[in-house]
Amino acid sequence: MTKNIPEMYGSLVFNDKVMHSKLPKDVYRALRKTIQNNTHLELDVANAVAVAMKEWAVENGATHFTHWFQPMTGITAEKHDSFISPSDGGVIMEFSGKELVKGEPDASSFPSGGLRATFEARGYTAWDPTSPAFIKDGTLYIPTAFCSYTGEALDKKTPLLRSMEALNREAVNLLHILGNTSVKGVSTTVGPEQEYFLLDKALYRARKDLVFCGRTLFGAAAPKGQEMEDHYFGVLKPRVSAFMHDLDEELWKLGVPAKTKHNEVAPAQHELAPVFETANIAVDHNQLTMEIMKKVADKHGLACLIHEKPFEGINGSGKHNNWSMITDTGVNLLDPGKTPAENTQFLVFLTAVISAVDDYADLMRVSVASAGNDHRLGANEAPPAIVSMFLGDELSAIVESIENDTFFAKPDAVQMETGAHVLPHFFRDTTDRNRTSPFAFTGNKFEFRMLGSSLSVSGPNVVLNTAVAEELKQFADALKDVPAKELDAAVHKMIKERIIAHKRIIFNGTGYTDEWVEEAEKRGLYNLKTTPDAMPQFIAPKNKDLFIKHHVFSDIEIMSRYEIILENYSKAIHIESRTMTEMMKKDLLPSVYAYMGQVAKAANEKKALSSALSVSCEEELLTKLTSLSETITTLTEKLEADTKEAETIEDMLERAKFYCYTVLALMDEIRAAADEAESLVPDALLPYPTYDKLLFSV
Repeated sequence: MTKNIPEMYGSLVFNDKVMHSKLPKDVYRALRKTIQNNTHLELDVANAVAVAMKEWAVENGATHFTHWFQPMTGITAEKHDSFISPSDGGVIMEFSGKELVKGEPDASSFPSGGLRATFEARGYTAWDPTSPAFIKDGTLYIPTAFCSYTGEALDKKTPLLRSMEALNREAVNLLHILGNTSVKGVSTTVGPEQEYFLLDKALYRARKDLVFCGRTLFGAAAPKGQEMEDHYFGVLKPRVSAFMHDLDEELWKLGVPAKTKHNEVAPAQHELAPVFETANIAVDHNQLTMEIMKKVADKHGLACLIHEKPFEGINGSGKHNNWSMITDTGVNLLDPGKTPAENTQFLVFLTAVISAVDDYADLMRVSVASAGNDHRLGANEAPPAIVSMFLGDELSAIVESIENDTFFAKPDAVQMETGAHVLPHFFRDTTDRNRTSPFAFTGNKFEFRMLGSSLSVSGPNVVLNTAVAEELKQFADALKDVPAKELDAAVHKMIKERIIAHKRIIFNGTGYTDEWVEEAEKRGLYNLKTTPDAMPQFIAPKNKDLFIKHHVFSDIEIMSRYEIILENYSKAIHIESRTMTEMMKKDLLPSVYAYMGQVAKAANEKKALSSALSVSCEEELLTKLTSLSETITTLTEKLEADTKEAETIEDMLERAKFYCYTVLALMDEIRAAADEAESLVPDALLPYPTYDKLLFSV
């Protein structure tokens, strides 16, 4: 039976349509005012909303509710409470405004970066009415912020909401100065594309490194990888197609606007892209998407990998963050229109973004820093670690004309000539796509392409929102006292000065070349290759001042995140090191020794049958295996010792550097020997699945 998609979409969401039908008119208006104007909700209104929300949830099979939040683990957290309340020997289903608005989870065991001691356990969750509640697995999920007993943000939602308020405040103020007084609010919109791998679940479970680390720590390359370029946009295999079909339905029920699905470049790799949403809802929905992907994959006998680099030698996975600004009147502030050179409002906001990316390129790199993502950035499969901007031919020409005070002649639209007359006529876009650019203009938005696939998209958008808010404030301060008749000239002068000051960040070429690395250094751009390289910039005075000035982070919240990111980095490599050590000792080396026994036996038998003095191929193989096993054993012992030494280093940054430059470097050496040894050992002797099975079994 054909399913009614419009009826299915959002059927498990307490959205505006449901609120309008379930709430009294005055309560609905009060709630809408809270959502639109970022004002506090009165308790009597909250009580009415809670009753309606509970009734709707129970009607849809819910028995419990949970405050769903995003601690600094990078994933979500939840504690479930039932609606039941004892009454005369039985129970009734109750849910109060107080329970809706505030929860009290234990905050002691979540990452806090020193904000909370273990004995200081109390924390609070606070309802975010701008992100709709939803039902999943018989539970009402209420999106919430999470803070400590003393009010510091312990989550990823609170800073995002603060940054959105900062950008809204500064954007509206500047628009009013420019004469656009009809605008009352500006929101940032985000569409995060999600890349992932699908593996057979049984094969996945047979690899300790995939289970514990999310990536393979060693593995000889399969005979075929992505070199034939036949997987990208290829026909979906039946098992994958069935998974994607069910995934779409599950996401649509939860109001997640999943739009595009396709095979990605690497074998077993795929992508899902949603429609744009307001930033905080997009962040919530991306967290849901990653969770539902794994849940649906499990039902199909699959494992979904969201790690940035699960396999060596083929592309890893990223998450492109499509970002723009839109007014409450429906105008996209980054839409150039038909005549961008004459669109002053667009040029002002474009220039603000250019300035922000240049001034805070280091923060943008920090916002995507992780142990997993370090494997991708600059590896000719993702943008380089150097932040730059791609504007395309037309916008670059406009920027150049402003800088030089020359006339911009808009090029005529180019009709594409395909050579096949049966094909319809269409015009070429005014800008190409640059897949090597970290921050590329793509028509009416910017695509921040450095994000890792497992990353919460909150952090990068906090940085983008706050940095752009600061530039908009500087623009407003420069223009606020300019007489109306002089405003146009002052705006043009300001744009020109900013372009001259920040044009070094604009680069339309390929970011994969050594020439660009040299050029970027000449321009004075950051090249922060690893997380330990990048993290000191997070606490640089100019960056701390930015966050504190716009009330996005306090000083103590900045320092806590600095420690958490470094600690998570070290923990990730620590787990990888221990897993590699165990797999070398218990899996690979025993297989190598077993094969060496077989080879030695064959060599002895051949010697017994022949009096030839020449070295047999078996003896050559045995010598090779002996050398590799000795190398692996020696390096693994050193890895154990170095990992123990790393844990004795108290300074977070120095520990992270040791893990990066010593432990991780040693793991790469072990991998090289292990991969070569594995390629010599028959599959029947290996206790784990190899790359060819992992990548080509679904």
